[in-house]
Amino acid sequence: MNPPDFALKAMNAGHRLLIKLTGGKVGYSTMGMPVVELTTTGRRTGEPRTVLLTAPVHGDGRYVVVASRGGDDKHPAWFLNLRANPDVEVAVQGGPRVPMHARVASPEERAELWPTITGKYRNYAGYQRSTEREIPLVHLEPKD
Repeated sequence: MNPPDFALKAMNAGHRLLIKLTGGKVGYSTMGMPVVELTTTGRRTGEPRTVLLTAPVHGDGRYVVVASRGGDDKHPAWFLNLRANPDVEVAVQGGPRVPMHARVASPEERAELWPTITGKYRNYAGYQRSTEREIPLVHLEPKD
């Protein structure tokens, strides 16, 4: 059984609290991946929505995040939001929010990235086995 929305929100709140209580010494990296703070615009409310996500692929100010939702059959809300409005903001290591553009990886990009991600971070492979939907990968790229 996959986690309900309230459990995911509680985990995110707990993660934020850990970062705050440790002054950022714990929580900005998980399993060797940087944790990014992604802010999207709510597709129904128009309000900013922020979530902490791991980025298994990163470099040159670019990040790739995985829309796994723990292997649930539904896409995460943040993914639905950025599909509706790809203008997002990303903060890293407690730094300022930087305007970025979100782009869902093409089938060819996913085919290239997925084996690398799941080879290093096996939890993502387990999430994919838990659902029939293909888990999307999302590029977060600096705006030109």
